[in-house]
Amino acid sequence: MVWEDITANLAMLEEQIAALPEPADVIVLPEMFSTGFSMNASVLAEAMNITTTRWLKMMAAQTQALVIGSFQVKEDGNFFNRLLCVRPEGTYEIYDKRHLFRFGAEHETFTAGNEQLVVNWKGWRICPLICYDLRFPVWSRQDSKNPYDLLLYVANWPAARAYAWDTLLRARAIENLSYVLGVNRVGRDGNGIEYSGGSLAVDFLGEVITDLGEAEGAKVVRLSKVPLEKYRKSFPALLDADDFLITTQLPSAP
Repeated sequence: MVWEDITANLAMLEEQIAALPEPADVIVLPEMFSTGFSMNASVLAEAMNITTTRWLKMMAAQTQALVIGSFQVKEDGNFFNRLLCVRPEGTYEIYDKRHLFRFGAEHETFTAGNEQLVVNWKGWRICPLICYDLRFPVWSRQDSKNPYDLLLYVANWPAARAYAWDTLLRARAIENLSYVLGVNRVGRDGNGIEYSGGSLAVDFLGEVITDLGEAEGAKVVRLSKVPLEKYRKSFPALLDADDFLITTQLPSAP
């Protein structure tokens, strides 16, 4: 990514999408794909339906895919790390990042979301989450009220914690009997933080289907519901899952 340069990043990603070797049903972009993981929201955050939203709609229309990624949004005086799932006809659904990265002071700039999202697309139920959410299994947990087939994380996950990224993506797949997709960035950002990519597609057994490694690039991955549904029937662990209620009230300031 080009640090804090929306125009350059959208142009770069548009070229990568155009260069895909075959059509895709879903296109997933990293967290804050238009700016990098910057806290300069007072300058970079956009109102909805301006530059980045319109670009996402254009990409979805051109590719006839569901296009997913997060960017900085300003709404009602607050800043959000907001993920959009944009359909080819221009409609979209949103998810605001729930767990803000305290170590990077994200919580001092952005407002946390409080609602999960499951998108239905071409017979698949997709649950999109953002980066730090990966560390919180309860928020990621599948239950009978909110089932999904594919759990995905868009991320700016630093190289220093790459082992945790790989391990937790596999864990989320195993415990939820679900495909898991993790899309991370590469390179160095404006704060000097290194990112080693490691974007993964993982199956419901925790086995890696695809690992993009440390190089910049994109790849089309094929997933099938047939083995997923067969395994869930043969190993119905989800039927024994604990019932629980997630409270979304944020802790009050000390």
